[in-house]
Amino acid sequence: MSSSGSGEQQQLPVGVDPCSKLCKIMLSCPSAGLEQALDASGVRAFPDVAEQVLRRFENAGMLAYRFFDWARRQQRGYTHTVRAYHTMIAALAKIRQYKLMWDLVAAMRAQGALNVETFCVIMRKYARAHKVEEALYTFDVMEKYGVTPNLPALGGLLGALCKSKNVRKAQEVFDKMRDRFEPDAKTYSILLEGWGRAPNLPKMREVYQEMLDRGCEPDIVTYGIIVDALCKAGRMDEAVDVVRDMSHRGCLPTPFIYSVLVHTYGVEKRIEDAVDTFLEMERNGVKPDVVVYNALVGAFCKANKFENAFRVVGDMEDKGITPVVRTFNIILNSLITAQRYDEAYRVFRRMIKCCEPDSDTYTMMIKMFCETNRLEMALKVWKYMGKKQFLPSMHTFSVLINGLCEKGELNRACVTLEDMMEKGIRPPGTTFGKLRQLLLKEGRKDVLEFLVDKMNVLIQEPLWD
Repeated sequence: MSSSGSGEQQQLPVGVDPCSKLCKIMLSCPSAGLEQALDASGVRAFPDVAEQVLRRFENAGMLAYRFFDWARRQQRGYTHTVRAYHTMIAALAKIRQYKLMWDLVAAMRAQGALNVETFCVIMRKYARAHKVEEALYTFDVMEKYGVTPNLPALGGLLGALCKSKNVRKAQEVFDKMRDRFEPDAKTYSILLEGWGRAPNLPKMREVYQEMLDRGCEPDIVTYGIIVDALCKAGRMDEAVDVVRDMSHRGCLPTPFIYSVLVHTYGVEKRIEDAVDTFLEMERNGVKPDVVVYNALVGAFCKANKFENAFRVVGDMEDKGITPVVRTFNIILNSLITAQRYDEAYRVFRRMIKCCEPDSDTYTMMIKMFCETNRLEMALKVWKYMGKKQFLPSMHTFSVLINGLCEKGELNRACVTLEDMMEKGIRPPGTTFGKLRQLLLKEGRKDVLEFLVDKMNVLIQEPLWD
């Protein structure tokens, strides 16, 4: 493989994973010399490799963008995949780099790569940032970019609004556009979910009746949404009636629907009902999946019946269902809440033998060790995370920095904060403020000024609304 930056032919050793090598450079190289280090690496980031790297760095928007830009300039005729563009668009939107985001949309248009999902990604990110008008604008501007709005695009807009707690606006949009686009069960289900989460059960029932009146038959997704809404509203008896009615109509409930019932019983600490529901599911010929198993694990954990939870995990494995990171996170969170810290660490060690921890896992473990005066263990987990080339999230960085501050490890806290900003991740005001107070208290204004300058550079990256 060659690097076009140097023009020299360099061969990667056999067995070296190009994605891992690029990630290692991005994690370890100072931002000022990143492109030169990538050029000198001997790795050509083919589109599939670039896509993998971007997925790993989607939480570090500007760092990911610099890699994205380097990859497309490394060789003539290079084109990123559509998925890579979507990952990068989402990463930039997350840090409010909207001008750069729209620049990428223009680049996709020039390549003829734009599709409905591109605009759905943008609508979701705008809605999540409470930029409702911008989300609506994104839908309206699709045709100008050569993409015809259709029912899935409308569904994307409605879903984005509903998930960001703007269901009233979603209903208003739907009412205006129902004659332009013929709604189907999926469209109505999006609104049902929005009203269910509000929660506004009378409005949910009204939308459901309209759905039936227009000849849209509810599907398994619709039933799942209704059951979930009823459970969240504490209407367990009604939810169970809906599930039984489904069976009578010949519509077999899915493991997800049973998982909602099991989870809700767990939240209410009705452990016997949770177990009975799981067994009823099996009697009805519905094979449990990892989601419903996780719900049962969570139910036992909420009742502090950890041995039962571990037996459920064993049953999963016996039936060929591999526990996932979510399974272990449920147990870890419950053990930590119950102050069973040594057991939590044992579960973490078991976990890393069968699946990769995620950001929530690392944050929980580091926070646990910081709060129990075991800073050396928090740093051990941090070191392991680096070894696995896992980019810490803003929350993970903040938990460690706060822990270091609490223990008076000011130098390490400053180094960690600098590393955080080098990776393009802005620290929360509370974290930066805590460090600022400690530096001022120790009379280290020079270090504070250095960090403030770093912060200003990060804030002054091209940023437009």
